[in-house]
Amino acid sequence: MLCFLILHAYCSVKTSLFLNMQRLIITCVLILFFVSPCFCKRFFMASSNTYNVIDYGAKGDGETDDSQAFLSAWKKTCSTDGESTLVIPSKGVFLLKKNILLKGPCQAKNIQIQLEGKIIVASQDAWLGDKSSIIWISNVNGLTIDGSGGLIDGLGSSWWTCNCQRPSVLAFNSCNGLIVSSLSITNSPHAHITINGCEGATFSNINIKSPGDSPNTDGIDISSSKRILIKDSNIACGDDCIAIIGDSSDVNATGIACGPGHGISIGSLGKNNGHDKVEQVYVYDCSFTNTQNGARIKTLKNGPGYARNITYEKITLTQTYHPILIDQNYVGVESEGGVEVSGVTFRGFQGTSADDRAITLACSSKGCFDIVLDQVDIKSSKAGKPAACSCSNAHGTATSTVPKCVSLS
Repeated sequence: MLCFLILHAYCSVKTSLFLNMQRLIITCVLILFFVSPCFCKRFFMASSNTYNVIDYGAKGDGETDDSQAFLSAWKKTCSTDGESTLVIPSKGVFLLKKNILLKGPCQAKNIQIQLEGKIIVASQDAWLGDKSSIIWISNVNGLTIDGSGGLIDGLGSSWWTCNCQRPSVLAFNSCNGLIVSSLSITNSPHAHITINGCEGATFSNINIKSPGDSPNTDGIDISSSKRILIKDSNIACGDDCIAIIGDSSDVNATGIACGPGHGISIGSLGKNNGHDKVEQVYVYDCSFTNTQNGARIKTLKNGPGYARNITYEKITLTQTYHPILIDQNYVGVESEGGVEVSGVTFRGFQGTSADDRAITLACSSKGCFDIVLDQVDIKSSKAGKPAACSCSNAHGTATSTVPKCVSLS
């Protein structure tokens, strides 16, 4: 009996202490919410600012068109105060039969898109949209896209034989402060990613994969943009792995594995007599494997503008056709050289050329100036055949360079 009374008293004390502690916690929380209503609002809304496309009608069965569900989920994501997240969940295959325009400006200050599942694009005969970009993101600042675990498949093989306009998969227009990571895109009908009018964007761990003979399937096209960084990415495609055109500056490509593809190119510039200006481009620690070109600058006839302050450095070549190429007669048209090319450095190239012409500097009659070749060692991949350098109207210096460019002055 005595033991029972002691145990009862002990339990009563513990219960009392627990209830008092519970009351104290509730009181503190209420005081905190009363003193700081903003905290209260954030507490209850933190978990509600995530919008899953499934909740807006997406089926994710690979057969139903989920375009409208994506648009509905985006509308809610964009119009939310504070921070918001759009989720394309895993274990789903989301079919797009029409273009989706994710348009800003948004009320949300920071938006994240989590691509965890797979997006597929309808084949050409089932496509109901227009021929512009399939996913077009416009005027959205502070956007972060995390593609971990996800994939966008453009199913481009149904388009590649078509003599028609073909859509790109993903376009960014006027998006500042953009961060895109771990994004995988395959088999685009046209270019995989286009960047236009953006400032301050970082793309990292991007994986692009299309066959080397797929027509005009550029990996990443950059136009009229500034402060763009592309790093630690693998790009295999049927055209330029990266192309930089228009009014673009301060572009950095680092740690890019390109191949197959047409290299990392400046241009083409001067198309339709456009005044193209590209400057402050730095391509560093990149590799070109079985590519049609390596480091390339290409300009068309008579277009005004310039390409200047461009550096390709620490480049690894494996059976690369035209490892170093300046072509001011692009598309075979001899040019009077409206686009000025100057201040171009090729430094630290090592590897093999699949063509006898390892270095080609084909400048217009007006000439290219301040061209630097330094620490370049390119050998022919063909046994017993020497690699060669061909220069025309190119002015600059060559140090520690093989093959020798005796006509560079």
